[in-house]
Amino acid sequence: MGVLSYEAEYTSTIPPARLFKAFVLDADNLIPKIAPNAVKSAEIIEGDGGAGTIKKITFGEGSHFKYLKHKIEVVDKENFVYAYSLIEGDALTDKLEKISYENKFIAADGGSIIKSVSKYHTKTDDHDITEDKIKAGKEKAAHLFNVVEKYLQENPDAYN
Repeated sequence: MGVLSYEAEYTSTIPPARLFKAFVLDADNLIPKIAPNAVKSAEIIEGDGGAGTIKKITFGEGSHFKYLKHKIEVVDKENFVYAYSLIEGDALTDKLEKISYENKFIAADGGSIIKSVSKYHTKTDDHDITEDKIKAGKEKAAHLFNVVEKYLQENPDAYN
């Protein structure tokens, strides 16, 4: 078993508190509304939305995946940190045990810098997880982030 790490950084014109509210705290409601082809629904299977909660995300028709379940590790509303692990679903393939994510929303020039770390926990050292495959997944996540950012720009009173 091995762990492959990938770091990414995104910038936004939206301040971290507002972005965190929309992209993390209300994502289960907001994202299916503004990106239904990407995410059909999100529901809490177990827990109260905090650490230890398990969520099921059902993808929309625009995705080649059906669903995933993730377990929330950290929801830090004061420091705008969100960490979770993808623990079940067809996105894991037979090569991955889990994928862990940590996202930090940091204030910068009136907007935000979002620092993201992904850790791919492989079942064996014999895997075909390449940087290109990881990058493709990150591009999909970045697209979803951009949809949320655009929504916030077009709706300046939302999530204040």
